[in-house]
Amino acid sequence: MTHPSLTRSQDKQSSADSAVPENVNQAHAFIPSRRLLVGIMLAVLTLDQATKAMVHSLLPLHESVAIIPGFLNLTHVWNTGAAFGLLNEADIPYKAALMTAIATVALIAIATFAWRSTSHNPAAQLGLALILGGATGNLIDRITAGYVVDFVDFYWQNWHFWAFNVADSAITVGAGLLILDMVFLSPHVSETV
Repeated sequence: MTHPSLTRSQDKQSSADSAVPENVNQAHAFIPSRRLLVGIMLAVLTLDQATKAMVHSLLPLHESVAIIPGFLNLTHVWNTGAAFGLLNEADIPYKAALMTAIATVALIAIATFAWRSTSHNPAAQLGLALILGGATGNLIDRITAGYVVDFVDFYWQNWHFWAFNVADSAITVGAGLLILDMVFLSPHVSETV
């Protein structure tokens, strides 16, 4: 015979489960641990720093190597500005220090948000881990060199997308996962009637 308090807690659990939409239960089927998320962040950081070091040592500044002719080159460039080369050509006093300070404040804000996040959605948690890994990689560049090494150069004829790196890719994918979580997966988003 089961204890009455166990039956009451089981009833509460089953009624709570029935109140949550089925797609939310499926989305939360796998909740990554903080250890796994830190591992993902460190993997992004390691891959980012390793690829930048390879480009820096093997490819002279402003030199290119065609990977897919007419579409993709590895091109060694330095980004002294913000994301996507914004302010790269701007001549601002103490620009390196300013960009480093902005990147540091952004990283602290993201880390604080990640630490306090109550989302158990794997997409949101993975997104935050990717963003933290990428942001840390780019911040290391800014602190140690005063610029970020970019090298992935997609282009079509004479039009080139902004050069980017592994960190930028991780940040972009991470932001996409957070948007996916906010728009489609989060059970806290109110629905319009």
